[in-house]
Amino acid sequence: MGKNAILKSTSNYILLAITMVCFLFPIYWIIVTSLQSNNDLFQFPPKFFDLNITLDSYMAVFKDIDFLRFYRNTVVVAAGATALSLFVSIFAGYAFSRFKFKGSNLLLTSFLSTQMFPVITLLIGLYSIYSSFGLLNTYLALILANTTTALPFSIMLMKLFFDGISKELEEAAEIDGASRWKILFKIIIPLTKPGILAISIYAFLVSWDDFIFGLTLTSDLGMRTLSSGLSMKYFGEFSYNWSGASAAAVVATLPLVLVFMFFQKYMVAGLTAGGVKG
Repeated sequence: MGKNAILKSTSNYILLAITMVCFLFPIYWIIVTSLQSNNDLFQFPPKFFDLNITLDSYMAVFKDIDFLRFYRNTVVVAAGATALSLFVSIFAGYAFSRFKFKGSNLLLTSFLSTQMFPVITLLIGLYSIYSSFGLLNTYLALILANTTTALPFSIMLMKLFFDGISKELEEAAEIDGASRWKILFKIIIPLTKPGILAISIYAFLVSWDDFIFGLTLTSDLGMRTLSSGLSMKYFGEFSYNWSGASAAAVVATLPLVLVFMFFQKYMVAGLTAGGVKG
């Protein structure tokens, strides 16, 4: 191996190490912060390894009724938005794939173009609509708002999967007397399980991680989700409970980590399969 190759390989490893530190240090620091008292956190110089570990913040989090409400609300909203996104994207994706009606391409492009705009641009319109119908401070408002965010990508992905399924299968089933609904539920949907799983994971992660909708569409502390609720609970005008906030953040992040660990390969398989078939 020549000197240039060794130098290039060394540079790549150094760059990889720096990148890993940049990504992993915030995770390490929030865990370290959650395991210390607030008094220890404000010592100077800060401690990185020789720590006075305590689980008081975690015990306080699990005893906090407000935190448990935030957790419950987030589970309800994430589950509802995932189910609704899946339901709509299956039928919309199938319609865009199989039925070529006037303006279908323009409509699909319009759906996808909404991904280019920040979520905050939807807030004024959504707030006005939900306020008119009395939906503020309700699960339904949060579920619909998060579904709106997840739908464009979900519809596009399902369309790609349906495009990859041969129409001859449907034609053969029609000859055998199967209805359109039976073909969809008995033949087509079982063949798109990777895409369905990928969409479910995507919609769940988007909904669980939501901050702006939970902050804007709810004013009652009991209806807050984790992201918005924790910001109101642990950070006041003149005081900050960094240890408690870090412990709550670690507990709130665990479902995302577990979902990603156990379903990562299925999501990647679903995304790549849909991309290849399309």
